[in-house]
Amino acid sequence: MKKSASAHWSGGIKDGQGSISTETGVLREAPYGFKSRFEDGPGTNPEELIAAAHAGCYSMALSLGLGNAGLTADSIDTKAVVTLDKDGDGFSITAVHLTCKAKVPGTDAATFAKIAQATKEGCPVSKVLKATITLDATLDT
Repeated sequence: MKKSASAHWSGGIKDGQGSISTETGVLREAPYGFKSRFEDGPGTNPEELIAAAHAGCYSMALSLGLGNAGLTADSIDTKAVVTLDKDGDGFSITAVHLTCKAKVPGTDAATFAKIAQATKEGCPVSKVLKATITLDATLDT
């Protein structure tokens, strides 16, 4: 399986403007630029999109891990925070912190924690990122 997205950019780094589109059309020419990336301007940015991808991937992968253990979640809510830090003359994504709250009938905290940690390592988006990835996973009873 292959999925694609595209980006267009015009102008300089600070005064330029760009747009991002996805193959499915969920994002269609979504604006991004210096202000949306490094300040509080309107539009999206690559780090926000990575965070969305990681949160979505983790939630689905956790559902799979729970299912493999004979469990089904009533709900899984995951937030990903991507950290972009100055790195010499450029920038690097240095960390991703995942916060997950799940309601899973029939399990206990130790079983949930084991599956949640394994999911952090095994999620396809986690595997592609070189950044340090941390996790706070809470079983909602």
